[in-house]
This record gives sequence, structure tokens and C-alpha cells, in this order.
Amino acid sequence: MRYRALGKTGVTISEVGFGAWGIGGSDWGGARDEESLSALHTAIDAGVNIIDTALAYGDGHSEALIGQVVRARRERVFVATKIPPLHTTFPTRWVSAEQAFPPEHIVACTERSLRNLKRDCIDLQQLHFWRDTWIEEDGWFEALRKLKEAGKIRWVGVSLRHHAPESALRLVNSGLIDTVQVIYNIFDQSPAEALFPACLEHKVGVLVRCPFDEGGLTGSITTASAFPSGDFRSSYFAGERKTQLVSRINSLQKLLGTEARTLPELALRFCLAHPAVSTVLAGMRSQQHATENCGFSDNRRLRTELLQELKAHAWMRNFYERVPSGFLGRAKWLIKRLIRY
Repeated sequence: MRYRALGKTGVTISEVGFGAWGIGGSDWGGARDEESLSALHTAIDAGVNIIDTALAYGDGHSEALIGQVVRARRERVFVATKIPPLHTTFPTRWVSAEQAFPPEHIVACTERSLRNLKRDCIDLQQLHFWRDTWIEEDGWFEALRKLKEAGKIRWVGVSLRHHAPESALRLVNSGLIDTVQVIYNIFDQSPAEALFPACLEHKVGVLVRCPFDEGGLTGSITTASAFPSGDFRSSYFAGERKTQLVSRINSLQKLLGTEARTLPELALRFCLAHPAVSTVLAGMRSQQHATENCGFSDNRRLRTELLQELKAHAWMRNFYERVPSGFLGRAKWLIKRLIRY
């Protein structure tokens, strides 16, 4: 395992980190705790020293599992979690920071996460949503600053909304935060345009999430794939989306070879190629996945020519949006989307 600096924090973290949404509960087909605990231990055995979770993952269940594992290990494991917005997952553009993240909510959620993790201090506390207009308010930052002074958290970051790296440029330039978490993969390469250069300039750590596009870039999803009831992927890959995905994956398969023998390897090595990236948070719900993903941190880098070829495979779309069927349903969806953004 190779390690990188986390911005200006002075902390060194593993290039491959453990993304812990999948172990939280039913969102990913009902993860089994025994398997999740084994995957966590295997990842740490392989050198992983950063785990990213959230209070919203299984209503704290992911945090509880992580706390159980971290307490049993001798190694120092860096734990990052997130505070959900109050009342809603995706605040509209007219919602203020005071409404989405009131100070008392920030404090209460931090205390809940500390209890779930059974720790005295959270290494990295992140807001699980961000709009750059909120930088003009100071209540959210003051609450986090006081938590830091009280020794409840060490560093502060934000997790950006889906496919919106530009939504934190003002925040990164302000110097108020230590890290940003953002979607970055072969399909969504947009953070490299403006966000990553800003992070390098201001020494803000970058936590990359969704390197496999929620499983799409692993090559395991076909047009015939079906998911258990309640599984997040049943909506993410709904309708014609699987057909669209498979067409793109077939093109990517042609680039596999000695530099990357599998699609997961190509996906992870692509993310690791950018110097702004501090760690790539990979979902690892099994020991096999943990072993394979961690094995790609070996100091080998994709050739410049291959990275250039991969630029042609960028595919901007938002599968997180649920598109209803029927003319009326689609019209209502479009109106709500325009109001939101």
C-alpha cells in the first residue's frame, strides 16, 4: 500500500480508502455484518488506514461496525464521517446553511457519531452536502470550529453533491476547510478541470468517491442484471440505463492490457493518476474485493497516452436522478429539477 498527504493536515493516508456506505444496511442489497467486519479487517491488514462513513449510512449502523473494528486494531485508523442536512437529503438552492446545517444540528449529529463509533474524537467531520453560497454564512463553520476546539473533531471537510465539483470552488479558495469529497471516475472527469487545481494550490485534501460509478465501471452489470428490493442500484440503473452503460463498458474493455487487466483496476488506477487525489474510497463489501482493490496501490501509474485515451470515455449524466415514466410524470420531474438547481 502506498500513502499520500491529506492536504495541509500533516496526516498521511492510504491511497485506497474504505468507502463504508455499502456496509450500512439495505441500500446495497442487505449487507451481512459478518462479511462487512471481515472486509474491514482485510482492508486494514492490507494497509488501509482511512475509512469514510456517514451518520446516514444505515442510520449509524455503518459507524457502529467501524467503531467495533477500529477498537480491536493496534493500527491507527483515520475515521471520516458526515453530518446529514436537516430534514432533507438535497436542499433546494433557496435553503440557507442555517436551515440545512443549524449549529445545534451539527453538534447533535457529531455527538451521535461519537457514540456510534465509541470514540472521543472524530478525525474528519464533513457536511454531507454543500452549496457555495453558504460560504457567506458563518453559523455552520463556527459550530465546527467550536467542536474542534473542544477536541470532538480534528479536521473539517465537505462532501459535494452529485456531479457538482464546481460547487466548492469558493470554499476551497477560502481556506476554511481541510478536505473535499467528490465523485471522480472515468465517466465523470469534471473535477480535474477546476476543483483539483484549486485543491492543489490551497493544499486541500481530496477524497474521491464512486471510482466504480456505483458498480458500473466494474463490468459486472449487464442488461439482464437485477437487484434486490430496496437496493439503491435498482433505481440508479433503471430503465435504459443498463443498456447505455454496457455500450460504454464494451468500448472500455478494448483498453485493457498489461497496464490494467480488469475494469476495476483501470478505474482505480485512473483515479490515482491525478496528483490532487489524496485517497480513493472504494466500496469493499467482501474480503475478495478488499484484497483486490488494495493490491492496485503499488506505485504503478497509467501511461500518459492511456490517460489521454480515457478522456474520450467521459460520460456526463446524472443517474442519481430518478426519472419517472409517462409524460406527466417526466414533466413534473423536470419542473422539480429546475426548481432545485
